[in-house]
Amino acid sequence: MSVPRPATLPQLRGVGPEMVRKFAALDIRSPRDLATAYPRDYKDWRTPTPIAEIVRGALARYNDRSEVESSEEIAVATIVAVRERRARIAIVEADLQDGSGTIKATWFGRRGLAGKFAAGGRIFVHGRAQTRRTRGALGVELNVLHHKMLAADESYVGKLVPIYSATKELPSRIISSVIEKNFGALEALIPDTLPPAVRAKHGFGTMREAWRDLHRPATPEAALAAHERAVFEEFFGIALGAALKRAERAASGGAPEMRVPADLLEAFEAALPFRLTAAQRRVIDEIWHDMTRPAPMNRLLQGDVGSGKTLVAAAAVVLAARNGVQSALMAPTEILASQHARKLAPLLLPFGIRVDALFGSMGLRERERARNRIASGECELAVGTHALIVEGVEFANLGLAIIDEQHRFGVAQRAALRSKSTAPHTLHMTATPIPRTLAQTRYADLDMSVLDELPPGRTPIETFVLRESRKPGAYAFVRKNVERGRQAYVVAPAIDESEAALTSAIAELEVLQRDVFPDLRVELLHGRMASREKDAAMTRFVRGEIDVSMATTVVEVGVDVPNATVMVVLDAHRYGLAQLHQLRGRVGRGAERSYCILVSPDDRGVVERLDILAKTTDGFEIAEEDLRLRREGEFAGTAQAGGGGGMLGNIVGDFALYMRAKADADAVVAADPRLQRPEHAALRGLLDTETSSRAVMLSS
Repeated sequence: MSVPRPATLPQLRGVGPEMVRKFAALDIRSPRDLATAYPRDYKDWRTPTPIAEIVRGALARYNDRSEVESSEEIAVATIVAVRERRARIAIVEADLQDGSGTIKATWFGRRGLAGKFAAGGRIFVHGRAQTRRTRGALGVELNVLHHKMLAADESYVGKLVPIYSATKELPSRIISSVIEKNFGALEALIPDTLPPAVRAKHGFGTMREAWRDLHRPATPEAALAAHERAVFEEFFGIALGAALKRAERAASGGAPEMRVPADLLEAFEAALPFRLTAAQRRVIDEIWHDMTRPAPMNRLLQGDVGSGKTLVAAAAVVLAARNGVQSALMAPTEILASQHARKLAPLLLPFGIRVDALFGSMGLRERERARNRIASGECELAVGTHALIVEGVEFANLGLAIIDEQHRFGVAQRAALRSKSTAPHTLHMTATPIPRTLAQTRYADLDMSVLDELPPGRTPIETFVLRESRKPGAYAFVRKNVERGRQAYVVAPAIDESEAALTSAIAELEVLQRDVFPDLRVELLHGRMASREKDAAMTRFVRGEIDVSMATTVVEVGVDVPNATVMVVLDAHRYGLAQLHQLRGRVGRGAERSYCILVSPDDRGVVERLDILAKTTDGFEIAEEDLRLRREGEFAGTAQAGGGGGMLGNIVGDFALYMRAKADADAVVAADPRLQRPEHAALRGLLDTETSSRAVMLSS
């Protein structure tokens, strides 16, 4: 008999309007959402612990001065005595005994519970064992979280108890109860999407079998196997979406097929005042190769600050111009776009390439002249902000779109620039190092180029981690450098004091101006300022009219200020490692020695996390470590989801599994690019229903 499939949450047993509201807080809005709300962990309630062992363990922790004050335990015992104390909240106490010893169990806030217990009754209890000193005597008691009365002849049957992501209003045990009440109906919502050949290759059972073992595992091994099966299917969906996107692009054609003159790279390098690095040569070759094909290039160029991304972009523009098509470079801010124009113009001048800027702040007449040159084709490279994608800006023959700091633009904005031509080649650029694990998923439909080598002559930034109590020393160091004619940044995590426990940029500005640097020029820069105010403040800093910029992370992506040699980051423990590395990259832009000082609480554990920044300037190594620290978790002893995106799999801990799934997804799409074979019908449904795989289809 088939089980009816509920379409809405209220159709499930035990789910009323109030429960619907509570589930919404967990982003569970349909029976399908609930069916895929997998356990994040398990409690092992299979074998009760003898009371004597519980007591010994608690006393040992106390005597060893262990930082772990309590441990969760389960026991099956006989009730010896029961009493209820009347205080501000009801406290029920019971003496429990098994064959090994006796322990006091306590229930808080359960008025009337004592009447349900009787001496001689058998009970299962789960709680926290804690050591307490009462009237000078040391004892151990169990703070009970769950209990169940057992019949006199009832044998205790233990199990692995699933733990779900929960809220205060909707605890895990309630979620578990709803799933149990609707087990058959929810199971019926789980499709089998993996092609039979892929399942057979890895020895996988059906997804419904894995689903049952995730919610009702008989052993930890069964839970782990089910977890691997479910994560593989999740990763397969992500990789499939990316593979289909790439196949669609490859088949679409329409991009200008460019020819690379035999001597172009030599001519390009000859026009430079320095030699290209091996990494720059490799990446230019990758980009030029893409631009020779009819399929539109969709490449992400990533590299640390100072690795030469602008130079590589210039090489792409030169090839486009040699083939008679225009290029456009879009940056998120006017000041960053202006910097690109200033850097690119001299690089392109030897090739006779005209560069025009187009900004919203330009005068009407000036903007109109730039638009006319772009429309006529006289302008071969247009550099600008969102002004490039507004209505009225038309290109004569756009063949290359370059998007800087691409994560700062939405999908629609990036698409708007590409829509200025039929099928331009697209180069995305970012100075944010992306861990290879994350790049394989979030940007899986883009080709990757990495500048992993800094040009010679760049002075490494020296990084120091200071405790909060030594902050005055950091400011004394700033003063010393300013007295030498240099400039500095001081970065705070919050704009104002509304964010508790965070240093406020506005409050710190007052301290700096009044007490620390009353004789220096200190100005504020933060994200709530109007764009023109921000640009004006940064321009004054660039010109050397400001000694110290008191800022928020608005400076994370900014312009080159070669004279800025010191970066002080307050509350550094509040940032991810990768973001701190980005902030550090604001200094060290010139030949002068530069320094980054990370100020954090006097807590050794916090300081140790930041030490990696003092040990390495490799942005990719730092980004990988940052991802590991933020996303690792535990699943019965193995890495499991640590939050973010509602994913069951953890791309860091499960990366090898992802690569297996990707290889299979790539093979499926290579053999059947439109998923038209009968055995792939379920995969088309996967792309319609799975958020993770849909997301990558929209990522670029």
